[in-house]
Amino acid sequence: MSFIKTTEADSKYDHLEKMNVSEVLKNINSEDKTVPDAVERSMPQIIALTEIVSSTLKKGGRLFYIGAGTSGRLGIVDASECPPTFGVPHGMVIGLIAGGDTAIREAVEFAEDSKDQGWKDLQSNKITSKDIVIGVAASGTTPYVIGALEECNKNNIATGCITCNEGSPLGKTAKFPVEVVVGPEFITGSSRMKAGTAQKLVLNMISTTAMIQLGKVKGNKMVDMQLSNHKLVNRGTRMIMNELQISEDKAAELLDKNGTVRAAINAYYNAK
Repeated sequence: MSFIKTTEADSKYDHLEKMNVSEVLKNINSEDKTVPDAVERSMPQIIALTEIVSSTLKKGGRLFYIGAGTSGRLGIVDASECPPTFGVPHGMVIGLIAGGDTAIREAVEFAEDSKDQGWKDLQSNKITSKDIVIGVAASGTTPYVIGALEECNKNNIATGCITCNEGSPLGKTAKFPVEVVVGPEFITGSSRMKAGTAQKLVLNMISTTAMIQLGKVKGNKMVDMQLSNHKLVNRGTRMIMNELQISEDKAAELLDKNGTVRAAINAYYNAK
């Protein structure tokens, strides 16, 4: 059976240019509502991939996201948010995009078509068999991503993927595939829409769950977050106040002295 990209199938809507603003927005919203259900149908795959990611990170390995275009940018966003949110080193979760950093903001023509460059980019980051690589590609056919995962498989490096087509070449290459089938986009082929939303949801689920498994959350609080602005300092102060039942001034002093919410709480108990 030949591979059919449902992400490229014709939209269920037509004559979009004749719709008024309200009609366009309501129809987009109607399509967007289907995405969480598609993610839910893929939960067994998401669980399997997240378990191997968590195990890899617990053993000191790294998580790589690799993609092109929107998919690559989404991986970079998720990777970049792990250190400030959970206080982990910047090199623990790494996002790579076809075309390099320039492609984060501007499309780099034909960058995704090289089947060799993805592996070269991983090698430049000294990839090892202790790490895991997740290919992110809505179509499931991106050569840059598939080539990288094929080389990872040859080198005993764990591989996963997040795609929005069932039975894709990428899904067949990854050892732990996640296939979230969202169907045709509102604008035919515009996979930055439902497919992008689905990928973002799955990326959030994987990284958040892995960080919880690493002990980076206490109760339901981000106790290891980096205090990089006044909002986060105030949030951290409130966390300490509520946890220890102490005054705001005392909580702020503890936080300033110890640097993180977790360290401040531990210091308080150790001093008693």
